[in-house]
Amino acid sequence: MSDSNTTEFTNPSTFILLGIPGLEVAHVWISIPFSTMYVIAVLGNFTVLCIVKREPSLHAPMYYFLCMLAVTDLVLSTSILPKMLSIFWFNSREIDFSACLTQMYFIHCFSVMVSGILVAMALDRYVAICHPLRHSTILTNPLVAKIGLAVVLRSGMVILPYPILARQWPYCRTNVIPQPYCAHIAVVNLACADTRVSSYYGLFVLFYVTGLDGIFIAVSYTQILRTIFSLPTKDARLKTLGTCGSHIFVILAFYIPSLIMSLMDRFAQNVPLHFHVLIGNAYLLLPPVLNPIIYGVKTKEIRVRLLRLFTHTGA
Repeated sequence: MSDSNTTEFTNPSTFILLGIPGLEVAHVWISIPFSTMYVIAVLGNFTVLCIVKREPSLHAPMYYFLCMLAVTDLVLSTSILPKMLSIFWFNSREIDFSACLTQMYFIHCFSVMVSGILVAMALDRYVAICHPLRHSTILTNPLVAKIGLAVVLRSGMVILPYPILARQWPYCRTNVIPQPYCAHIAVVNLACADTRVSSYYGLFVLFYVTGLDGIFIAVSYTQILRTIFSLPTKDARLKTLGTCGSHIFVILAFYIPSLIMSLMDRFAQNVPLHFHVLIGNAYLLLPPVLNPIIYGVKTKEIRVRLLRLFTHTGA
């Protein structure tokens, strides 16, 4: 019996995604907030893209980076939600082996891309506040394009070993993934081989790539805050700090769930599996929902043009 199972799963043609383990009977109800989040993410990010495209006054580095973030959020949420909702609504749990690895690549690639874009946005805020007179000469359109290309290439190359390594492992235990999507560590844990290379590389990506991005953002904002608090008046300090508010909220929306996930994976082993899975979903899906809302509320230029858009539409 064991041999037949080994033969069956050595090169699985499909994986089985469980959705939210332990909460299968509530999948239809759970789908309601997730489908709502997806609609908000799609509408919100498309709205940001349309507003920036239509308004020549918003054709500036800050808004170019915001558009990159919106596109990344759209791809990230679309990589996860449609399959997740098909599990919740139609019990469609099977996913092709190659499709699973493709989904894994897109999820992790675009998560790293978000981190890189946040670094680029921090650089923009640093130059705008610490070197305001040189902002337009430093962050030219060609440089913004090069930064965007560098972010995309870095993400694509850094995550490429994930599916390459996962494809070469033998899978002789089971083909059941206790999640609604194909995460790297969830797939690798099913392998019946020494997968330390994949595990160590995953830690490298976490600490070297995301960690360095976090350090760069922290250093940038240290310099930004020093410049802000050296301004002569309180009004000037508040006004300048307000230009960073939306970016700070977006950073917190990305890094706080990530920190919670990392701590739970290492120190909260007694937490129910379904809670782990729900927090993991929140980590991936909340930022695409919150980012356009944060920028719509906190950024005056986008808020004004959004109100104008709806006013004209109503008229």
